[in-house]
Amino acid sequence: MEAQAPSAVWQQKFINIRENKLFEGFVIAIIVLSALVIGAKTYETSPTILTLFHYLDLTITLIFLVELVIRMIAETNLKRFFSKGWNVFDFIIVVTSLIPVDDSEAAMLGRLLRIFRVLRLVSIIPELRVLLNAFVTAIPRMGYVSLLMFIIFYIYAAIGSMFFHTINPELWSNITIALLTMFRVATFEDWTDVMYETMEVYPLSWIYYLSFIFIVAFVFLNMMIGIVLETLHKEHEKMDQANGEGEAGEVHKIDQRTEEMEQRLIRMEKLLEERLPATLSTHTSSNKKPH
Repeated sequence: MEAQAPSAVWQQKFINIRENKLFEGFVIAIIVLSALVIGAKTYETSPTILTLFHYLDLTITLIFLVELVIRMIAETNLKRFFSKGWNVFDFIIVVTSLIPVDDSEAAMLGRLLRIFRVLRLVSIIPELRVLLNAFVTAIPRMGYVSLLMFIIFYIYAAIGSMFFHTINPELWSNITIALLTMFRVATFEDWTDVMYETMEVYPLSWIYYLSFIFIVAFVFLNMMIGIVLETLHKEHEKMDQANGEGEAGEVHKIDQRTEEMEQRLIRMEKLLEERLPATLSTHTSSNKKPH
């Protein structure tokens, strides 16, 4: 049995550290601590506490740097590491966190980027990645629903501005203000006050409000929820396939085995096609020999 190269042994050790649940939990705890430190700095505290926060922030930054180096060494090569979007995100956040936070021009940038270290929880916890991937994937489809919703908003705001601008100019004086009023109605923020005010002049104006609420709140918002749920279900199936878990994982395994069997059958057919002519020619020549 051949001994492994020292580099391979060390790389395996780093892989074991990266995949260790205790190490993962420790990194999550540090990310949460980083978020708490950022929040604590927004309060007025004594210079001693601020100094403590400063050294604590340096310690957190160094821990993030060590954790990033461990993950980079655990990969077979840097190209594979940077081929994953979340790894690139972590690299940018950690490296930019090394910017010194003092009175320099880059101080504000350094403080701003330290806030985004909280998002590293998404790259560490797979379930959060699934949620964010579902959200990003659903945005294009939700965009069309949002566009159609805006058209409905615009139509109702224009109608409201035409009929109700004399009743309450603060709510209906122009199309922009009317759009904000319709958003207030859609979010059910004291919308009955707006409706009762216009009903004093137009008794049937309740039809205007109820039809708008039915279209926006009960139709379009549920359409968006349906899109998000469908996308989330697909993302969970992708994760199950990658991890080989659940029904999707079993189906993926069956598909892989079926594909392997098909490839074996194709190779066997090729071998038979190559050997069959040679066998036939040998058999023919043997028949032609005189007895």
